[in-house]
Amino acid sequence: MILEERPDGQGTGEDSSLPQDGGSIRKGYDSFVQNQPGQLQSHRARLHQQISKELRMRTGAENLYRATSNTWVRETVALELSYVNSNLQLLKEELAELSTSVDVDQPEGEGITIPMIPLGLKETKELDWATPLKELISEHFGEDGTSFETEIQELEDLRQATRTPSRDEAGLDLLAAYYSQLCFLDARFFSPSRSPGLLFHWYDSLTGVPAQQRALAFEKGSVLFNIGALHTQIGARQDCSCTEGTNHAAEAFQRAAGAFRLLRENFSHAPSPDMSAASLSMLEQLMIAQAQECIFKGLLLPASATPDICPDQLQLAQEAAQVATEYGLVHRVMAQPPVRDYLPASWTNLAHVKAEHFCALAHYHAAMALCESHPAAKGELARQEHVFQPSTPHEPLGPTLPQHPEDRRKLAKAHLKRAILGQEEALRLHTLCRVLRKVDLLQVVVTQALRRSLAKYSQLEREDDFFEATEAPDIQPKTHQTPEVRMPSLSQVKVTDFFHRLGPLSVFSTKNRWQLVGPVHMTRGEGGFGFTLRGDSPVLIAAVVPGGQAESAGLKEGDYIVSVNGQPCKWWKHLEVVTQLRSMGEEGVSLQVVSLLPSPEPRGTGPRRAALLWNQRECGFETPMPTRTRPWPILGWSRKNKQGKTGSHPDPCTNRNCVTCP
Repeated sequence: MILEERPDGQGTGEDSSLPQDGGSIRKGYDSFVQNQPGQLQSHRARLHQQISKELRMRTGAENLYRATSNTWVRETVALELSYVNSNLQLLKEELAELSTSVDVDQPEGEGITIPMIPLGLKETKELDWATPLKELISEHFGEDGTSFETEIQELEDLRQATRTPSRDEAGLDLLAAYYSQLCFLDARFFSPSRSPGLLFHWYDSLTGVPAQQRALAFEKGSVLFNIGALHTQIGARQDCSCTEGTNHAAEAFQRAAGAFRLLRENFSHAPSPDMSAASLSMLEQLMIAQAQECIFKGLLLPASATPDICPDQLQLAQEAAQVATEYGLVHRVMAQPPVRDYLPASWTNLAHVKAEHFCALAHYHAAMALCESHPAAKGELARQEHVFQPSTPHEPLGPTLPQHPEDRRKLAKAHLKRAILGQEEALRLHTLCRVLRKVDLLQVVVTQALRRSLAKYSQLEREDDFFEATEAPDIQPKTHQTPEVRMPSLSQVKVTDFFHRLGPLSVFSTKNRWQLVGPVHMTRGEGGFGFTLRGDSPVLIAAVVPGGQAESAGLKEGDYIVSVNGQPCKWWKHLEVVTQLRSMGEEGVSLQVVSLLPSPEPRGTGPRRAALLWNQRECGFETPMPTRTRPWPILGWSRKNKQGKTGSHPDPCTNRNCVTCP
């Protein structure tokens, strides 16, 4: 009954037989509506309480894990950490779903699908950036560290937000923005000779065991892992009952595979199992298999509307065989050490179930193709005979496709028999692992497929079938769309270096040492100021005229101008500095410069740091620099490169005393 509000405030309903009860019903309805936010808030509060409880348990287990040296105790505590880690991931995913406005539900009926495998995000502890960064800015950069409190707070807020990103594109943008800031921090504050000395603490995503490292590469690698994991959660939440949902899911899993490959190729000596080369390789294969499954689901949607069209059924058979092959490879990798030692058993079981299920689906669709009796379809079936043949010439050839309808019926029965056996095996494997997420959903999917195969088999069954049909040949796997490993879009978020006030990274980083000179006062002589300028941000003194005003003031070739009359000019371009100097009258100008000092050890010597993604170009993106910077890679700058650039400044003039020279 739909209730409406009358102008006089009385409730009325469309059902005129209950006018006297309209007010009480309306009150009950209003009470229900008002209680919905309260119920949601209560549910959220309960989740927070459970998360707090699990965090306390993890803290106690972690302290015991670090304190004990007994192998048996450490193994027991590691098992407890794994259990707590799984609970925390489930609780946080449930909390994130409560916070989203749109929740994707699994469709009911025939459109129901097997759940995917999403990865939980790596968790981390809070990190104090303020103390070490302020000390480093004061000691190395010669700036007041307390003047950068705003920038440090923005960095801490950004890192805190990345600990609980939303499960959508906004969450990906947040992680990408923090990753870009880490690239800036790596270029400015971290070098073999000097670094802030921070200790990065992260928990393993698979086992929950804590790990610590002082290298910023560990922080960058963990964030990149979470980008891949978040892609898997986005892909698993897509509604695969429509083509758009399957396309988005396939795209998400391919991006996840790209993140894990990028991490595997650039990160070594992993401190935690989830970031080891073996785990990342397995995760990459798993994401490709799930993307292949989404491609199959996308093809299945339009084909289900025309189940009797032979070419579509043959294509579905090969696509299903391709998915089964991919999951078979994933299952073999999961079942081998060292991956099997720390991988959840439910993952291995689910990969095995899917391999059997999609192999059975391949035989089911092949049987549907053989049952087709239209003349046009018979010719198409003959042309598609290679679907049932071995893929290599060394294997024995399978039976040729029979031309008689009765023989095709028997061969279809043979394929259906293999489909039934495969689906029964998938159900048996399903019962071996009771800890699968959405176990009932998985069982429903396989059971539906089994019933469909049995129903079709009973249609083909005849009383005079006294002999079993010939063994059905294997279906050759083939796909019309091979999933690609796509790198995550790390450059989609435009960011600015929080600490760009310190100056261009070409000079002002811990990789360089310099000495601040000045301020020195200069007046214009007959030949000008006695130096030649070149380059942008910062402007370089390219040459000093012997006996000129600049030499008398103590300026040297190779100095960088950082202040003009008290105005910071680290980010000024060449023309801006020249214009400012030209405007100076007889009172002269006050300049402040920095002189680079020789490095304590030659470049390329000393201990090599364990770095992840040495520069942004290796990541496949370049984060845009601030407004006054040049569009060069942040780690590829050198004075030689700057002087050798063409087209970035005017040609030098012959008057070495002219300040307008580049």
